[in-house]
Amino acid sequence: MGKNTCLQNRYSGRNLFFMARNSEHRDLFPGALEMMILQSLRLRPMHGYGLVKHIKQVSEDLLQVEEGSLYPALQRMLKEGWLESEAGMSAKGRPTRIYRLTEAGLRHLEREVVSFERMFAGFSRVLAAAKA
Repeated sequence: MGKNTCLQNRYSGRNLFFMARNSEHRDLFPGALEMMILQSLRLRPMHGYGLVKHIKQVSEDLLQVEEGSLYPALQRMLKEGWLESEAGMSAKGRPTRIYRLTEAGLRHLEREVVSFERMFAGFSRVLAAAKA
């Protein structure tokens, strides 16, 4: 496949990486990590490591979240009221925090998805016009 390089989202720190085939660096859009977390938790409550694995698996290894950067994002989203957490147990029997999407988080996610779809549509039009 070629050499993989991690690309950084400067908006929210070293949080979400896009695995690329070359060494050219491109920033991911602002809020990408938060949107991935919220969308993942829309499916079911998860602990931090579960979120990391889910995002990597669903993206077929194209997106990767560093655990060390995930937890500050989760704390920000707890403060915003987009998530709530409770004590739980991991599959290996270890104590962990289970994160759950709140109604406020769902509303925020829906607004962010609409904004992203608009941005993506504009980006796609510009790319299509360049081919014409």
